[in-house]
This record gives sequence, structure tokens and C-alpha cells, in this order.
Amino acid sequence: MFHSLVVSQAYYCYNCLKSEDILEYIKLLRTEPILRRLSLIQLISYFGAWFSNVAIYTLLIELEVSAFMIALVASFHFLPGVLQAPISGVLIDKIPPKKIMLFLIILEIMSTFSLLLVTSSAWLWLLFILVFIRMGAASFYFTIEMSLLPKLLEGKALQLANEIHSIIWSLSYTVGMAISGFLVYKLGVKVAFIIDGLIFVIAFLMLINLKLEVSFEKAKENFLDTFKEGIAYLKDNKKIIHLILVHASVGFTVFDALVTLMVKQYYSSLLAIPLAIGLMHSVRAFALVLGPILLGKWINSSRLSYLLLAQGLGIMFWGSLVENIYLSLLGSFVAGFVTTTLWSYTYTLIQKNTDKKYYGRVVAYNDMVFLFTGAMSSIMVGVLIESSYSISSVLYLLGGAFVFVSLYYLYVKKVYNV
Repeated sequence: MFHSLVVSQAYYCYNCLKSEDILEYIKLLRTEPILRRLSLIQLISYFGAWFSNVAIYTLLIELEVSAFMIALVASFHFLPGVLQAPISGVLIDKIPPKKIMLFLIILEIMSTFSLLLVTSSAWLWLLFILVFIRMGAASFYFTIEMSLLPKLLEGKALQLANEIHSIIWSLSYTVGMAISGFLVYKLGVKVAFIIDGLIFVIAFLMLINLKLEVSFEKAKENFLDTFKEGIAYLKDNKKIIHLILVHASVGFTVFDALVTLMVKQYYSSLLAIPLAIGLMHSVRAFALVLGPILLGKWINSSRLSYLLLAQGLGIMFWGSLVENIYLSLLGSFVAGFVTTTLWSYTYTLIQKNTDKKYYGRVVAYNDMVFLFTGAMSSIMVGVLIESSYSISSVLYLLGGAFVFVSLYYLYVKKVYNV
């Protein structure tokens, strides 16, 4: 019955897509020049962020590190955002956004080019530091951009902007992983790092010429008082806390370590490692792009629990297919189909329920919880695999987590009238 419901609703959304959905995205970008430029910069910078990921994981396999070390590097894509969130939220509400964004892109440029220095396992410590700095800057940049959107837009336009943002993220992920997999295979890891650094240079040049005219109400309290005020605001608005926890569940879909370990264990004898990593990520990322386009009109607060359940079942379905690379590609697509819609819609719910004065802090705290979930999920993968759990069983556990979250959301919706 549930399967029939999802299929029928997806068919309805497909018909909506042909006549309206894409046109609404295009119309919004045409009428909002700041959003248009930010989206283009986002496309370029996100492409760069994912472009060298294949090179990093290929390098780790070439250095013959353990499953736990691969998972730890994956967690370093998220831990910086967790640690800096209390500071970044306050800074966003105190400093004009463009200044911070330019500084962060410079950090990404420097850390990306510095990856060229990692040539052996003796330099693994440097890889950890550079990934930490690079992803910390990317996470901070993302938080700033998400705090800007509610200042530029509201209502349906805000939801569409979040969907555009998530589609760009997924498209960058798809194209970045696919092209990087091919180039790493053909030209090597170092060339990929050089190209990636140049991509961030382009993003910097585009941002420096942008006139970012948004309302900026600088927080008047000192740093510590501003932080305390943000925490007090959350305590007084428990619905936001619950929505943050629901949104954080999307962090369980961080599959970088799992995909790398799949390739290492099952597919490396069939396909070159960078090609296999790029292919697996690209297929799932294509589903991430397609999902919000088809489901954007269908999703609402009453149907969110169905989507959470579908996410869990999709991950379990993938878990049953991982040993065969071709079936695993199908499973990867199914596991990714609803993820972006979950991310963008739960983010929109948080934004709509937050007062403008607290956007920076609430978005930062939300990202902190989300990134913490992603980091712990990655570390858990490494621990379980090192403890002789199969990749399939790990995917079953992650899928089961979403079944629980779907029930949790039903409770939140009933008690807090979401």
C-alpha cells in the first residue's frame, strides 16, 4: 500500500513537473539577481568541494589505510562545522556576510592547493588538517548563505530557493564526482587538486564583484551575551529544537566512507578505483537532483513522515544489493531519491519558524547538529566495519534509523502543530 501511494504521488508530481516546476525555478532566478549570482557561485564552489573528493579517497586507498581511517577522514568533512557553529552563528549576526564569505573562499583555495604536499602515509596528519580547514570553511560559507536566503525571500519563494540550493548541491555532487573520477583515472590525484584549486579562484572572483545588498541588523550584545541569547531563544521555542533534530536525521545519508569501502571490497577488481567511486556517487547524486523536482509540489508537513519512511526503506533496499556493482547502482539511486527533498523541506520548516533576528544563530546551531550527525554516522561506519559488521548490515541499521525518525516526526507534528 505504501509503495502504491509513493508511486501514484510521484506520477502526479511528474505531471506537475512538465508544466510548472522548472519554470518556477527559472522565474525566481530571473527576478532575483542576488539569488542568481549566489546560486552560480554556489554551483562553482560546491563543484570544487566535491571535485577533489574522489582524489582524496583514491589517495587513501592507494596509501592502504584502514577502514576506520577512511571513515575518520569522512567525518572530518563534518566535524569542523560542529565545533565552529557556536562561534559562526554569532559572527554571522555581527559581521557583514560578504567579508566572511571572501575570507572563507581564500581558505578553501589555500587548503586545496596544499593537498599536493600529501604524497605518503607519513603526511596523513597533514591531510587531516587540510580536510578539516577546507570543510570548515565550506561549512561556514554554507551557513552564511542559508542565513541570507530568509532575508532575501519569504513564503513559497523561500521554499523554491531552498530547493534550488539543494538541487545545485546535488548537481555539483553528480558532475563533480563523475568528472573527477574520470580525470583522476586519466591524469592522477595531483592534477585533480590543481584543477580544484583553480575552480575556487573562479568562485572568489565572481563573489568579489557581487553587490550583496541585504538588510543587516548587527547584534548589539557582546559575543558571550549574543551566544546566550541564541540558546535562550531555542529553549523558549522547543518546536524549533525538534525540527532541528528531524532535519539532522538526513546526516545518516552521508555515504562517503561506505561507498569507498564498497569499492575497495567488492568492485576494485571490476573497475578502476576512481572510476568506481565516481560512478557510485554520480548515480546517487542524479537521484538527489531528480527527487526535489518530482517531489517538490507533493511534499507538505502531513506527508513528511511518508518521505522519512521511504528514505529508510530505500537505504535498506540498497543494503540488499551491495555485492553486485550493477544492482548496487540501482540501490544507490533508490537510496538517494528522496534525500534532497527531505533536506530542503525540513530546512524550510526551521526557517519559517525562526524570527529574523536569530537567523544566523539558529541556522548555525541547526548545521552543528546536522554535521554532528554526519560525523558520528561516518565514525560509526568505520567502527562497525572494523568490528566485522558487513556493509549490508550497516545500511540496514541506517535505514532503521529513518523508520524511527518517521515515528518521531509524527509525535512532533501532533504535539507542536507543525
